[in-house]
Amino acid sequence: MQQFESLMAALCARRFDAPLAHLKRLSGGASQESWTFVCDGKAYVLRRNPRGVQTSQTALPKASESAIIGAAADAGIAVPQVSFVCDETDGIGEAYVMDFIEGETIARKILRDAEFDHVRPGLAAQCGEMLAALHAIKVTPDVGGLPDLPFSDAAGELEKYAGFLKADLSGNGVHPYPVFELAIKWLADNIPNPRAPALVHGDFRNGNIMVSPEDGLVALLDWELAHIGDPMEDLGWPCVPSWRFGQHHLPVGGFGQREDLYAAYRKAGGEIDEKAIRFWEILGTLKWGIICGVLMVSAFESGADPSIERGSIGRRASETEIDLLRMLLGED
Repeated sequence: MQQFESLMAALCARRFDAPLAHLKRLSGGASQESWTFVCDGKAYVLRRNPRGVQTSQTALPKASESAIIGAAADAGIAVPQVSFVCDETDGIGEAYVMDFIEGETIARKILRDAEFDHVRPGLAAQCGEMLAALHAIKVTPDVGGLPDLPFSDAAGELEKYAGFLKADLSGNGVHPYPVFELAIKWLADNIPNPRAPALVHGDFRNGNIMVSPEDGLVALLDWELAHIGDPMEDLGWPCVPSWRFGQHHLPVGGFGQREDLYAAYRKAGGEIDEKAIRFWEILGTLKWGIICGVLMVSAFESGADPSIERGSIGRRASETEIDLLRMLLGED
């Protein structure tokens, strides 16, 4: 921590010609680090890879992530303003600095604290409006602002995560996941029809949306998994059971109903395919299970990220196995 604080002090001196103050790591963020700090009287957030090192097999480079945030801002989507992308002279690895936005991302507080009571019922509709605006961003090659992004549709996402599981099972001492393999078979048999590709956030869920007690949804964060693909992915992901945090009667993030999400998305100009969204809910549940049980654990065991959070999150794979069995039986 002392070494990092010294590096941040040097960054503030170089970038802002001002001293560093109030450096603090934010809670949450299993795959990336977020730090708040104050420099020259203004609050900022530094977002970087764990210890500045790329450990994720799926995350975009920080320069690409920051460019997407800029394109989203140009489209009128509520995002933080990026000040700069860090380079080698900053000495802290892959990272960027953005303006601090007042709000809450911790699901427990958003779903249960009384101060959010009056904005909570409208969150699902706000999410639908934001996603419709996101998916309306042109992704043709002649549109400026967007970096080169990977293309991954339903078949591509399934192949990618099934590949992570297969590679892990080929190692030594790794226990199998028969429920995951059952889900992969179901998903392969139920690939939705192709649709016009769109810019997909890839991680639109509780934890990555910022909520204020006064205005509700005020920012969309963490664009590291953005890609070009099926827009229905972004409507299925927030309904994955793991993101409801026990509020299973409210399938949209534990705060709303699908009907409100869909109605707002349609009203803002988007088209809904509920059958495809159900596919993405199931694929999303499988993905989170593989992320926890395979990718996070691998990063911990390899020493790439020795944090306790990274090592312990593997236990959540068992939760997704239960969810998958229920979903494959037609339960919500």
